[in-house]
Amino acid sequence: MIGQAIQRVDGPLKVAGRAAYAYEHWEAGQPLYGFIVGATIGKGRIIEIDTEDAEGAPGVRMVMTHLNAPEQGIRDESIPFEYWRAQPVLTGPDIHFYGEPVALIVAETFEQARAAAELIEVEYAGGRGRFAFAEHEGEAYVPKTVNAGLPTDTSVGDFDAGFDGAAVKVDQLYTTPYEFSMPIEPNACLVAPRDEDLIVYVSSQIVDAAQTSIANTLRIDPARVHVFSPFVGGGFGSKLGIHAETILAALAARELDHPVKVAMTRQQIFQLIGMRSTSSQRVRLGAERDGRLAAIAHDVTMHTNPDVEYAEQTAATSRSLYAAPHRLTSHRLTPLDLPRGTDVRAPGEEPGLLAVESAMDELADTLGMDPVELRIRNEPTLDPERGVPYSDRHLVECLREGASRFGWEQRPATPSSRREGRWLVGYGMAVAIRVHLQGPAAARVRLEADGTAVVQTDMTDIGTGTYTILTQVAAGGLGLPADRVRIELGRSDNPTSWGSGGSWGAANSSTAVHRACATLREKLLAEAHDDARSALRGLDPADAVFSDGDVRIGGASEPLSELVARNHPGGVAAEGETRFMGDEPNYTNYSIHTYGAHFAEVGVDADTAEIRLRRMLGVFSVGRLLNPKTARSQLIGGMIWGVGAALEEEAVVDPRSGAFVNRDLAQYLVPVNADIPDVEAVVLDGYDDKANVLGAKGIGELGICGSGAAVANAVFNATGVRVRDFPITLEKLLPGLPPMDA
Repeated sequence: MIGQAIQRVDGPLKVAGRAAYAYEHWEAGQPLYGFIVGATIGKGRIIEIDTEDAEGAPGVRMVMTHLNAPEQGIRDESIPFEYWRAQPVLTGPDIHFYGEPVALIVAETFEQARAAAELIEVEYAGGRGRFAFAEHEGEAYVPKTVNAGLPTDTSVGDFDAGFDGAAVKVDQLYTTPYEFSMPIEPNACLVAPRDEDLIVYVSSQIVDAAQTSIANTLRIDPARVHVFSPFVGGGFGSKLGIHAETILAALAARELDHPVKVAMTRQQIFQLIGMRSTSSQRVRLGAERDGRLAAIAHDVTMHTNPDVEYAEQTAATSRSLYAAPHRLTSHRLTPLDLPRGTDVRAPGEEPGLLAVESAMDELADTLGMDPVELRIRNEPTLDPERGVPYSDRHLVECLREGASRFGWEQRPATPSSRREGRWLVGYGMAVAIRVHLQGPAAARVRLEADGTAVVQTDMTDIGTGTYTILTQVAAGGLGLPADRVRIELGRSDNPTSWGSGGSWGAANSSTAVHRACATLREKLLAEAHDDARSALRGLDPADAVFSDGDVRIGGASEPLSELVARNHPGGVAAEGETRFMGDEPNYTNYSIHTYGAHFAEVGVDADTAEIRLRRMLGVFSVGRLLNPKTARSQLIGGMIWGVGAALEEEAVVDPRSGAFVNRDLAQYLVPVNADIPDVEAVVLDGYDDKANVLGAKGIGELGICGSGAAVANAVFNATGVRVRDFPITLEKLLPGLPPMDA
């Protein structure tokens, strides 16, 4: 069953509209509706807030501000992961960024709450905010660590000497903008009080983090917070933690002793959820004439919020990618009065590879060398910084397979040399690398007396296919048809996991389910071996085969349902788990990653600089595939996002207020169907026995890694113009285009 491209088991629920998302639950009865009022300045202090007219508006049941908000817990920095910490709101008059909540209106209808929000009068004392990254980049400081607890800086060999002595050098600055996750489902929740407990329906990627964070904020026992998140309409990092709408709904529900729903508008999501930090990346490559790197340095400066530090691990991208004896990486943070940075799909790798893989393309052009050959020539045998072997590295195979399938040999050797009418045509490529992470996860598998199985875990499905792959793992582990397995996800009273994020969700939860099934098999076989009523009595359990609902040993067989019903009429359950990667020797002794190679063809209009993607191919190595259909969906989704990062996505800050001026999907551009033609994702057969017992690794973020650089490099090959300030837009490209008659 594992490895088959079965259809999504939750598909019928979704197409029939019966998959309830956070804002669509009605079990608690008729709710009240909350609407968030945000600050209209980016830095300063509330002098006076007048709520009288809003409180008297039709249907309004509460107006909550910092003047009457309940006491809340504070962010405890000793809790190692941000998403489990308290997230207090409305705690005082100070304004830290534009859009920060200053009030919550709760009314009988959403329309009444929104209308009353217009009646709030706030007088501010504005402060001088720091909003422009370029103006304050010189104020950058050194963080203690970067995201995921990685070291801030690393150094191997003597970079300065290696770089100075190199025959060929690239030393360039690349900049990337603020970017947002923007899943289809807005951040939303429903909170219903039940005696001293709270029932929370929330759009969350990590149920345990949501439960703990809410409890820490409200200063109550986590056991009194019951979180339900069975379906999540996309996350991409924006729902790893809970946000203001959830805390405000919980506070209001407790105060009013009534269910309260709160959803953010799309514009509020741009201001309140956090974003990928803008970055300035200096990449230095020193190589010999044969293309072998002698020195590589990757220095990154990015924005952070002064109160909630976030350092994206952007330079860490370079640490395991290419061989070079002399190496240097660093991260610096520039405090700005903007929303905090946060994890956005492939944190670190997406912006880091956009820079590093552009620099590698520049090196290939300087050397007059094929970009594929340059990368193969710099393939390491050991992790160049950690000095440990790779668990399962097939990057060269990805490069060669991709080049063959794409027809890379037809690439224009000279930039701006191929034309089709008014179109300049170019090919580009880049590689992908993504660290494979493992976190603690537990799952319970229960066999009922009728031979059906129920899998329970608080793991979430954010559209990636968790329901489907866990069905496959359980069905394969117990020898059952898929329709005799039921998956129950996203409940805080289920066994705890790290949820969906970091590309760890599928491998973690699948391994836990696999181990639970193994424990059940052992238990049932041991009982059958000693049971005079069983057809399997006395037979060697090592020869057992679970298939089609039966258990067979040699020529003897017995229905699984009879084994269960005879000894466990009420059903029998077992749990399986994975441990944190720091407790697993393989993650210390090996460098464990996923890999890929991207190839892109673009056309650029020689008159207007309009860029059109013509086709794109990605070839990936991810260990064992759990489901090729869901895997392909994840990979091509990431590849398309990379196209957006290269050509479209850019959030623009108003330097006067700190507001994002293009805070809706009409102006914050992302690829649409017309932008994306033929995209193909190919996965090489594999099995990484160092990653886990299933040999599977995460893929959700790999597709975006390097895909933007492949497009950017294709634009250079088509035009001869190198744009290093992303995204590549018309005004940046047009002045350098060659004349049509050149």
